[in-house]
Amino acid sequence: MRRSTPVLVFLLMFSIFGSLAPAQALAASPSPTRAGAASGWLARQLTGGSHLVIKYKGSIYPNQGGTIDALLAFAAAGTANGYGARAISWLERPAVLAGYIGNGSTSSFAGATAKLALAAEVRGLDPARFGGVNLPARLARLLTPSGRYSDHSRFGDFSNAFSQALAIIALHRHGGAPAKAVNFLIRSACANGGFPLDFGQKTCVSDPDATAVAAQALIATGHNTAAQRGLRWLAGVQRPDGGFVAAGGAVANANTTGLAGEALAVGRWAHRAARARRFLVGLQAGCASPAARRGAIAFDTNGFQAATAVGATAQGILGLADISLAKLSARGASRVTPTLRCAS
Repeated sequence: MRRSTPVLVFLLMFSIFGSLAPAQALAASPSPTRAGAASGWLARQLTGGSHLVIKYKGSIYPNQGGTIDALLAFAAAGTANGYGARAISWLERPAVLAGYIGNGSTSSFAGATAKLALAAEVRGLDPARFGGVNLPARLARLLTPSGRYSDHSRFGDFSNAFSQALAIIALHRHGGAPAKAVNFLIRSACANGGFPLDFGQKTCVSDPDATAVAAQALIATGHNTAAQRGLRWLAGVQRPDGGFVAAGGAVANANTTGLAGEALAVGRWAHRAARARRFLVGLQAGCASPAARRGAIAFDTNGFQAATAVGATAQGILGLADISLAKLSARGASRVTPTLRCAS
């Protein structure tokens, strides 16, 4: 089905994600160094050192969702703090802010509002006073009687498991998530323990990305039984090489593996998380790659592609650093943007 251009641009804004050197081309080092190298490369991709953009049919649009992914990655790696600071300031600009979360009257988007609240918290800011908007209060108005966070927009309702889980995590960090929101997420689980991306479907199909973020939300709020059921399903779909395949995909990718690896680490599936890290390391461009690519994480084993490397690197870093979204903080992060030290 063909979508109108405004809707397509809206969806692009919410996309929450040569040859590579072999893994051994990077000197043996702990995962934070891997994450740091990836963070340094990612920082250098920001337009004006503050944000990411989307190019579509010859036009350039602000990419608020991708910028938040980068901001979270910088905090996870503990590096590029100056870029993180500029990114959050850019997100506070009125036009940038309203263009992402909606104007609050005719349009409000649950997933974007939740993700931005989390970003503010990670940067040590009050989400109730972000750019003149009370983000938690905006989320409260989007909470339906069923416990689901839903969009209010002429474009339709695009809320899903990411919206729900990120809202729960952000509100948990801000004093507590509503019990009915958490219970709605728990009830959405499929019979096999995994979580679907979209709610209310005739057939419940577990989604690796959705399960990863849902498990983190449930662990944060103390619902470990439901979280562990999800993680058990997630571990069961991990490929022998440690990677994870997105729903409907054919090959393991860095975005899904980064989210899944992070969730497994948070849920104390250490062996499985380590396997995910090894897969991500295998996708990271090392010293045999052109200097401009070093540190980047490719989307999959087909090699570096400029169109996908930024999103893959941002979410891949989460699987290298393995820090819970509920505890992630930029406090104490270095302003350094690391580069790989390679022989000339």
